[in-house]
Amino acid sequence: MHTPHHKVTARRAKIAVRALLGTALLAVPVTAYAAENPAAPTADNASVINAAATGLDDPAKKDIAMQLVSSAENSSLDWKAQYKYIKDGRGYTAGIIGFCSGTGDMLDLVKLYTARNPGNVLAKYLPALEKVNGTDSHKGLDPNFTKDWKTAASETAFKQAQNDERDRVYFDPAVGRGKSDGVGTLGQFIYYDAIVMHGDGSDPTSFSSIRKRALAKAKTPAQGGNETTYLNAFLDARVWAMKQEEAHSDTSRVDTEQRVFLKKGNLDLNTPLDWKVYGDPYHIG
Repeated sequence: MHTPHHKVTARRAKIAVRALLGTALLAVPVTAYAAENPAAPTADNASVINAAATGLDDPAKKDIAMQLVSSAENSSLDWKAQYKYIKDGRGYTAGIIGFCSGTGDMLDLVKLYTARNPGNVLAKYLPALEKVNGTDSHKGLDPNFTKDWKTAASETAFKQAQNDERDRVYFDPAVGRGKSDGVGTLGQFIYYDAIVMHGDGSDPTSFSSIRKRALAKAKTPAQGGNETTYLNAFLDARVWAMKQEEAHSDTSRVDTEQRVFLKKGNLDLNTPLDWKVYGDPYHIG
């Protein structure tokens, strides 16, 4: 099986996205929590929440998105098995979305988890995570951080913290931007996958810069443009961005996954779905 390329590379603009979001660290996305915890009590009626989810935020579509990303990140459709995932790369890279000790989102995750659950097994690493942020260093984390991460990942509270940070930093901004641009479920997924790999901010290979590059070639549906034409322009810009870094130079997660769906006109990301990533075939029925 292929070892995912970007697990050992920088998403250099991850930190910048936090300043743009303006979302409180401890805020829990109600719709996200309801989507992954159907029996959970919420402030609003669950049927109203589900009715409002018309794109990638529909619970069934969201689960598909997680499987698609996991196929590229972990060579597996079982994304829920990845809470315990951790390996060397950008400091340490771990969890369902590749939280990195070197780019700040792992620090934010452990802060959230600790605010909700003081005294957890990862709380003692907060000073070290502060110091290694922005570097590839493991100083203060070895030798037990990987073991303790896996221990924490067995707890529902830590899984929920991973879900919430994924949504706050990556999923919700991607879906929101996609809806405002007038793209459907597939387009929202295309945005999400780009933010997962590239982060956001002013970096020339960040999501916002990829989108800006696409807009120079085509209008969004919200601007009166053709959706397929625009998404092709976005994917062209995404491929350009990936090729700027050697570790991202294999663009099959675009070429043999996202473009396959786009060429078939599957703008709603309806099943069945068949695709390949790094040569490995996948199917969702």
